[in-house]
Order: sequence, then structure tokens, then C-alpha cells
Amino acid sequence: MEPITHFLTGACLGRAGFNRKTALATLTLTLAAEAPDLDIPAGMIRGSAFTFAHHRGFTHSFLGVPLDALVVVGFVYSLWRIRGRKIKDSKLPPRWGLLFLYACLAGLSHILLDFTNNYGVRPWWPFSEKWYSWDIVFIVEPVMLGLLILGLIVPLLFGLIDKEIGARPHGPRGRFGATLALTGVALMWGVRDYEHRRAVHALEARTYNGSDPLRAAAYPKLIDPFHWEAVVETPTFFALTSVDSLAPEVDPEGNLEIRYKPEETPVTLAAKNSYIGRVFLDWAQYPITETEALQPPQQGSIVLFQDLRYARIPRTLTRRRGGLSKAVQIDRNLRVVGDVYETKKGQVVVPEPGQR
Repeated sequence: MEPITHFLTGACLGRAGFNRKTALATLTLTLAAEAPDLDIPAGMIRGSAFTFAHHRGFTHSFLGVPLDALVVVGFVYSLWRIRGRKIKDSKLPPRWGLLFLYACLAGLSHILLDFTNNYGVRPWWPFSEKWYSWDIVFIVEPVMLGLLILGLIVPLLFGLIDKEIGARPHGPRGRFGATLALTGVALMWGVRDYEHRRAVHALEARTYNGSDPLRAAAYPKLIDPFHWEAVVETPTFFALTSVDSLAPEVDPEGNLEIRYKPEETPVTLAAKNSYIGRVFLDWAQYPITETEALQPPQQGSIVLFQDLRYARIPRTLTRRRGGLSKAVQIDRNLRVVGDVYETKKGQVVVPEPGQR
């Protein structure tokens, strides 16, 4: 999920009652809920290919959660010392061991939220590189954002009313609102999971151009919870279509797009054996390649890797050669020249790790 949802989830966890046990709980939970994404700026130092390979790796794993939590608690402790050990309620001092456990819980919430979208997570890394995804929400989920924001804002409004009438609060505010928001998120997941299953079953029950599906998957659209983008694999091609989970109904004649599986060649095999090729194929669920011969022929070819999960996402969200698609240049001797990226100035070829 995008960072705001993670931050809001941590804040709601804090307001849901954890802030009644120790000072600095809400701050710690809010920061720790986003901490696993520290791998993004760290990876950028090593380049785009390294970032793609290691994003949602160690910091998003069960083994990495305690380390994420340690970093957050260390940061909060430093702020506490800089502020002269000041806290709002002197009767509720910070309990650092408990804050560490809270930070671990927030880190696990990050893994759970990332698991709900179709990019996936590798929770057992480094023992297993297998990706897991629930595929029930888009990377930005407006309903979830709305629930979390209301869960934090509404109690603040009631707090202002209480202040005006002179009412005294009993403990930290916002527990009911935050709990209700988190419960609403869980219920939303239940509905989306039910609709997702109906969509997949509808896809599996059809034939496509006379071919039975080997497997099928449905991926959420932004905002619309009942219409899904779908990928169906058959022995010779992939079918891209849409499915209405309310019906449930598939209309392949209306919006069916066929992508035939390309023939394997020495060029595509060389590209798949490259660093970025191996990483991409390890992550992709429905990979497909396109080969483009360069001019003059001495320059070799470019092999584009795409994951059909994202084939119908607008290019403003995923560029053709960058973002969620990758490309590799192979010379005429079947050697890897480097990874190809598109910039405003044109294509850029970056040597792979170990080639620099």
C-alpha cells in the first residue's frame, strides 16, 4: 500500500488502546507501520535494478520486523532524550520494552497491508523467495483511507466539543473511533475477498477462443470494488479481460485481448538469464516477453519483460520500460549489455551489477 495508509493504520492502532499502556505509543506505532519501506531509499543508492530486486525483501519479512522495530524505537528514544524526557502525562512513562513489541506489531501490519494488494510480499525472506499476494485491493484504496481518516478525525471533533462544554476526558481520546475504523477495514477485506473469489470462479468457468483456462486471476480496479481486471492463461495464449463479480459475469467477446505466448529464442533465454531477468521472473505471476531488433543489427536486441497483471494499468502509473516493466539489451553475441530505461531524454542503458 502507499505510505499514507500505513501511517494512518499505525496511528489508529495507537489510538485503539495501546496508548493507554505507555507514553509515546501512538508515535511509535505510526512510524513503525511505515518503517519496512526504508528499503526504498536505501535501495536507490545502488540503482533501480537493485531496488527492484530487494524491495519488499528483508525489511518486509518476519525476520526483518524486529530490526525495523529496533530502528524506530531507537529513533523515538532519541527524540525523547532531545526533548528533555518530556511527555504529556507524567503518570504514564514510556515503557521501552512494550514500545518495541508495539513496533513489531505495527511492522506486521505493514506486511499484512502489502499482502492485500497484487504486488505481493516475501514474508519468509531470506529462507524463501516466494511471493504471496491476496489481490483484493488496489495499491491505493479510497474506502480504507476514508475509514482510517474518519477514525482519527471524528474523535478530535468530539474532543473540541467536550472542551467547549468543560467535560473532562477519561484517558486518551479516540479509542472507540480508531477501533471502529480498524473493524471497518477488516469488514471491507471480507467483502473484497468474497467478491474476488466470485470473480475468479467466473473466469475459470469459461472457455476462451475454444481453450480451457489453465489458471485465472482477478485484480482490483481503483475505487470500483465489483469490477476486476483479469488474466487467464491457456496452453497457447493469455487472455486479458474484465469480470463483474456482482453478476458474476465475464464478457470476453466485448473486451477480450489475446496475447500469444512468444516462442523461446536464444535472445530471450539470454535476457532471462540476466540479473534483472531472473529477478523479474521470480516476482512476476504472468510474465511475457517482447523482442525488438535494434538498428543497426550490430547493436543486438532489446527484450521487454512485462507482467500481465499490470498490462491494463495506465502508463502514467507503470511506464513501458521502467516501473513495473523491465527491459534488457542483448548484443549479437548474446551477451547482456545492460538494463534499458526510458527517461525524458530517451533510452538509457545501465550496466547490470557486476558489469560496472
